[in-house]
Amino acid sequence: MKTSNVLVLILVLFYINASTEWPTHTVCKEDNLEIYYKSCDPQQDFAFSIDRCSDITTHTFNIRGAMLLRHDIKELYLKFNLIINGKTVLTYSETLCEPGLSKLIFCGKKKGEHVYYEGPVTLGIKEIPQGDYTVSAKLTNEDHATVACADFTVKNYLDY
Repeated sequence: MKTSNVLVLILVLFYINASTEWPTHTVCKEDNLEIYYKSCDPQQDFAFSIDRCSDITTHTFNIRGAMLLRHDIKELYLKFNLIINGKTVLTYSETLCEPGLSKLIFCGKKKGEHVYYEGPVTLGIKEIPQGDYTVSAKLTNEDHATVACADFTVKNYLDY
C-alpha cells in the first residue's frame, strides 16, 4: 500500500513539474469583443483586468494589474508584437524605466516586492477591426531577464 502512495505522489509531482503552461484568463467578454491572456513566462503568472471591453475603443479605460517581482527593475523595456494569422505585422518597443526616466510608479522596485497598478489607459485607437488577433507583450529588465510576459488574444466579431 505504501508503494502505491509513493508512486501516485511521484506521478503528481512529475505532472506539476512537466506542465509549464499557465491557464488562459478572461479579461472581458462582451457583445462581440472578447479578450483573453496567458502568461508566456513559464515561472510566473500575473493578474490583469479591465472594467469593460466596450471602453477600449471609445475612451480612456481603467486597468488593474498585479504581480510579485522575481527581478529588480532599475531599467524596464517593453517589446510588443501584433500577430495576425501567425505573422507579426507590427513590432513596437519602448523604454519604460531607466535612470533619470521613470514612466511608471514601480520603476526602482526590488525583487520580492509586490507590484500593483490601477489606473487609466488610453490606447488611441478608434476601432478594432473584425478578426482574431494575438498581441504579445514582454517586459525585460536591464539584465534581459523577463519581468512579465503575456500573449493576449483579441476576438472582434463585428466592426464597431
